[in-house]
Amino acid sequence: MIAVLTGDIVNSSKIDINEWLPLLKKSLSQFGETPADWDIYRGDSFQLKINKPEGALQVALAIKASIKTIKDLDIRISIGFGDINHSAKRVTESNGSAFIYSGEKFETLKKDKINLAVKSDRQDFDSDINMFLRLALLIMDHWTENSAEIVSLALKYPEKSQAELGELIGIKQNTVSTRLKRSAFEEILAMDALFRDKLKRL
Repeated sequence: MIAVLTGDIVNSSKIDINEWLPLLKKSLSQFGETPADWDIYRGDSFQLKINKPEGALQVALAIKASIKTIKDLDIRISIGFGDINHSAKRVTESNGSAFIYSGEKFETLKKDKINLAVKSDRQDFDSDINMFLRLALLIMDHWTENSAEIVSLALKYPEKSQAELGELIGIKQNTVSTRLKRSAFEEILAMDALFRDKLKRL
């Protein structure tokens, strides 16, 4: 099993591409090489292949947090879980059920006004995880730039203390703590742990 993330930038046309495109590329490059693992197409859309599917949700959260450090931007992401039947030099030319599920779910996101959802061959898994994500998005879609910045750092450097995270951006530990609480970071990590546990049962 692999995971495939399909996404696009919300409000990309309202912000200078030179602000968000380097950030998107930097974020994606943490999780693989282009174009075999990730690729950007149609200007503001991307696809990313994750060979360890248990990490897919945290990857999606990391990308979302990174993009939301820019005011008025957000991101839509669908995560498909399944097989890969054909591995091409460009990930956008690869094929398999993971790609199909990711693409199918992505087509429904804008219509359903949802920014993050999953699809697999197990409807019970999809229903449970998508309900958790809908609830989490009530907070995540409203992260401020400051909240998104600290979530991005906390996901990137899980071994660092709050004081150490604060040193990276010049703020105090108590400010880090406040921003993490406002972002519901502990609850989001708990959701990710639940996701990983449910995925193991697939």
